[in-house]
Amino acid sequence: MSPHRYTVTATPVGAAVAVFTSADHLVALGTADDPLWVVDSVARELRGSLEPANADVAGLGAQLDEYFAGSRREFDLEIDWKLAKGFQREALQCVAEIPYGETASYGEVAEMAGRPRAARAVGTACRFTPITLIVPAHRVIRSDGTLGEYAGREDMKRFLLALEGADVR
Repeated sequence: MSPHRYTVTATPVGAAVAVFTSADHLVALGTADDPLWVVDSVARELRGSLEPANADVAGLGAQLDEYFAGSRREFDLEIDWKLAKGFQREALQCVAEIPYGETASYGEVAEMAGRPRAARAVGTACRFTPITLIVPAHRVIRSDGTLGEYAGREDMKRFLLALEGADVR
């Protein structure tokens, strides 16, 4: 049996593919039109195979449904940061602290992470985050208040921020 399992949940922004450890800690969450692409990609990074889960692991599916319905503002999941290394991990852990409906600039996140000149590195960390939605990289915007990129999906970023009621340009 693989130490990692995956689930697929339909969301308004595409299929959310989540990978969990045997202890139900979230290792990865990606959205894609092709869920198997995410499964294969994460399996390669973890250097192993993934098995489909038989249930809604850690209640993620229900939590995502509540989030997209507007009734959940925080996720109740344990995160395993094994796929984020070094400054990427530090930056993403700071991103995880940005409250629902609020935003922070790349520079502000860099300062939060103790590296005030690393705004571009924060952008790279957000772009390549192994855990989307739960680690809200969509809440990180440019210093001029404009959205910036979101792994090439500015429309998704705009949708998520509008869902949360964030005031953005």
